[in-house]
Amino acid sequence: MRMTDHYREERLPRYTSYPTAPNFTGVVSAAIHADWLSSIEKTATASLYLHVPFCRSMCWYCGCHTTVAQRDAPIADYLTVLRREIELVSNKLANPLAVRHVHFGGGTPTIVTPEEFTDLIGLLREQFLIAADAEIAVEIDPRRLTCAMTAALGRAGVNRASLGVQSFDPTVQKAINRVQSVEQTATATAGLRSAGVRGVNFDLIYGLPHQTVQSCVETVEQCVALRPDRFAVFGYAHIPTFKKHQRKIDEAALPDAAARLDQAAAIAQALVAAGYERIGLDHFALPDDSLVQAQAAGLLHRNFQGYTTDSSDVLIGLGASAISRLPQGYVQNEVVLGRHAERVLRGELPTSKGYGLTADDRLRADLIERLMCDFEVDLAQVCARHQTRPEALMGTAPRLQALVADGIVHLDGNVVRIASNSHILVRTVASAFDAYLTSSGGAYSRAV
Repeated sequence: MRMTDHYREERLPRYTSYPTAPNFTGVVSAAIHADWLSSIEKTATASLYLHVPFCRSMCWYCGCHTTVAQRDAPIADYLTVLRREIELVSNKLANPLAVRHVHFGGGTPTIVTPEEFTDLIGLLREQFLIAADAEIAVEIDPRRLTCAMTAALGRAGVNRASLGVQSFDPTVQKAINRVQSVEQTATATAGLRSAGVRGVNFDLIYGLPHQTVQSCVETVEQCVALRPDRFAVFGYAHIPTFKKHQRKIDEAALPDAAARLDQAAAIAQALVAAGYERIGLDHFALPDDSLVQAQAAGLLHRNFQGYTTDSSDVLIGLGASAISRLPQGYVQNEVVLGRHAERVLRGELPTSKGYGLTADDRLRADLIERLMCDFEVDLAQVCARHQTRPEALMGTAPRLQALVADGIVHLDGNVVRIASNSHILVRTVASAFDAYLTSSGGAYSRAV
């Protein structure tokens, strides 16, 4: 394989959706959103994503939609709006939706009080048919997790927690404005498990300022001693044009593309050596985890939260900036908190923009998801599901031939297979089938 600098340096989507968010437009209005919700079939299964866009301090690497809140009043006001939005969305549905996955993301969802979180879960159970065995997941900052909140999560039925770690290297932590000890993380992990939260995930990042292969491996060693069930390992996306707080990061301290690749490889090697199995591009899980079982069965999926076992027909996003995936297409809520609140309190869906799927979009979304999950795809099988032929699709992917020539991709009839030593370039291969990808790529992160 010739992993050229061109492939390393490309900025590409993470393909947690297709088409990706930069293709969303204002053509999808609140009225269209309401119509899409009302036409969801009674037999559909659903996931819920609730966005809580507040943190007590800003981590300078952060690429999420969040804001710093030192006082509790703005958070309480937001929860009032969020509760109203939940009722608005529920009232647009022709039938109560059966929900098997609930995910609280942020920001820091556990910034709310234990009582507020309990009330919010209660409202969801009133408005939707939450399955008794539903996965209820919460993203957590271990530095801010209290014993009272931990107990509330357990009582509310939360059974999966994602803890941000990123790096335990003190030099890196200082450079990204996130100082977090191993002891804080261990205490949070133990508390969650004692409260009945069975699944614990850790998030790691490579490509951070002053980060080295050695510090990455040392962080992994400290993490695996706590034995989380899963890891998600992401490359830092430095896009200060879009995230102004990232300008506080010293660009001269960022590792180059070759160093990033070495860090990613070292983390993966260390996790596999510790007994974790690799899931797709950037997740790792213990052998008995449901992600491993789904991957082995060819049933792994990918959505805005990354790799998942979630096969729901519908994803409903609630809160400012949240994105929904409905049978007809994607919908994104207003990003600005004030605008989101104004519209909800007027009794409107806070729709900002979206995208209506075409038949070709559905085909390519299916194909790209399989590539991202399995590192290969049978074009004939995918095209048969969408009542078309692979020849037409291959004709619209001229970049694929260059990837074949570089040894990154192998073609076996209609099967596109990524070379085993090129899996880290799966986003590059997926991009060959992206009909909307522009050459600029400014809004995306590096492929490696």
